[in-house]
Amino acid sequence: MHAFFERLFDPLAPKPIVQPPARVGSFYAHFLKPVRGLLAATLFVSGLASLSELAIFAFVGTLVDWMGTTPRAEFLERHGWALAGMAVVALVVRPLLVVGSRGLINLTLVPALTNAVRWENHRWVLRQSLSFFQNDFAGRVAQKVMSTGAALRETIVNIIDGVWFLATFLVGTAALLAALDWRLLLPVLAWTIAYGVVVAVMVPPVRHKSATLSEATSSLSGRVVDSYTSILSVKLFAHAEREDDFAREGVQRQLAAYRVMMRAIFDMTVTLTIVNGVLLVATAGLAVHLWLAGAVSVGALAIATGLIIRLTQMSGWILRTITSLFENVGTVQNGAETIARPHAVTDRPGAPALAVTQGDIRFEGVRFGYGKPEPVIDGLDLHVRPGEKVGLVGRSGAGKSTLVNLLLRFYDLEGGSIRIDGQDIAGVTQASLRAAIGMVTQDTALLHRSIADNIRYGRPDALEADMVRAAELAEADGFIRELRDRQGRAGYEVLVGERGVKLSGGQRQRVAIARVILKDAPILVLDEATSALDSEVEAAIQGQLAGLMRGRTVIAIAHRLSTIAALDRLVVMDRGRIVEQGSHRDLVDRGGLYARLWERQSGGFLGV
Repeated sequence: MHAFFERLFDPLAPKPIVQPPARVGSFYAHFLKPVRGLLAATLFVSGLASLSELAIFAFVGTLVDWMGTTPRAEFLERHGWALAGMAVVALVVRPLLVVGSRGLINLTLVPALTNAVRWENHRWVLRQSLSFFQNDFAGRVAQKVMSTGAALRETIVNIIDGVWFLATFLVGTAALLAALDWRLLLPVLAWTIAYGVVVAVMVPPVRHKSATLSEATSSLSGRVVDSYTSILSVKLFAHAEREDDFAREGVQRQLAAYRVMMRAIFDMTVTLTIVNGVLLVATAGLAVHLWLAGAVSVGALAIATGLIIRLTQMSGWILRTITSLFENVGTVQNGAETIARPHAVTDRPGAPALAVTQGDIRFEGVRFGYGKPEPVIDGLDLHVRPGEKVGLVGRSGAGKSTLVNLLLRFYDLEGGSIRIDGQDIAGVTQASLRAAIGMVTQDTALLHRSIADNIRYGRPDALEADMVRAAELAEADGFIRELRDRQGRAGYEVLVGERGVKLSGGQRQRVAIARVILKDAPILVLDEATSALDSEVEAAIQGQLAGLMRGRTVIAIAHRLSTIAALDRLVVMDRGRIVEQGSHRDLVDRGGLYARLWERQSGGFLGV
């Protein structure tokens, strides 16, 4: 039975990656469209379950009247079949309806809808531009992806379990009371109006309060995760108390938002308790009055009183359900504002894959400034010939890393073009572009997976022998085989920790170099690729890198000029422009910016 319900909806079914709508109503419609049939079936079955409960209440009143008017000796003969029929309703029909309703909700919609929303949102967010993640807390974004799926699910459950159940039960109650005596409807109508006023006036502001609370909670999560992911800096500078203050501010904001929410819920609870008390007294008093006047039977009195007690009991949790509904709508609204942002860097419709035949790279009139008026790179022209090894040199902030990021199309140009083998990189798919470029960065962040998984990230289908060979070429195999962790894993199966924190900087960099060796891309970018290595290991790896660079187009960035002095050509950048080009010897003899940088690094700045 469990499997039947669980198979009704597959949250991971293949579907295109599309931008979720930003408007909250459209956001709901987008994710509920695939399950609209299931929702209709759930509403239908839940409605029947609610009506079956009403049927039992109605029968109890009738049973009371029968017991007062039928001799005991004749009771079973006259009403036995009716009793048997109601037993079937109570023991078979209603349980089946409840099982069907709860199965559709608990086994189908709750787990599957939650993860369908999370999965689709995650896939969209994962493909956001680099700037999207640079401008936000990773923990905050992750919290929104996770909480939005749960909140959307809870909204639907609230509607089915609360609003829909109350609506069917209230309509059925009104019909039963009207059949007994129309005057019994008056307290219920007055209560319905009062309940509606409470919901209309006091509940909607909860949506705004919930959005504020959701934002405060996401921000708090972001602050905490930021402290954890930067734990090395926290320890190095002994700033645990400073991080306490940073987190305390987030806790205070979240606490204040939470209290505002709880005050609103408290006020609603007090108001509803008063309204329910008035309804119970009014209905019971009116029913007793009508019975004394001979207008209704004892059974009618039992039905009316029982229904009202049930209705007042339901009203409390239904109000909480409706309140939760608005809270979750607020959470979804807050999450959609982050999740549904359009991608800043996109592939053109029908964009072809990049075809690298030679590795010729041309930067033509490149202009870029991260959207600011003053460009970081302005009118830059550079031709890197096939198989050429070019080093980018310059002071910090000259635009070297920005130029490499533009080559990888982490950002779209604000002017000019970049071409590889004559193909404008803006017109090809991002995946094919980055597949053609192997890059080792200075800030080497590994995935919290095994070392083998991290190396195979360069080529997931690589054989184990190829993976190990890449590690050997990167001078990493020796230390990898000596690794052990608390779970008993050894060597290549050891988990590296978040961002690779279990490894030293040099070890992380060697794993990253192994990953690029395994990738075997035709274009190679080295951004301070050996900055974290000691001289002995660097010397060993330089030989391997020389072999890796053979036959490839290479762009290398290094502040330590000795590591790139032997390249074919050095390009000196300053303030986003190329100011010098040539071989190491030519640039030193020229006496320009490069010569000054070289002099400082070769001892001239020591003042001895």
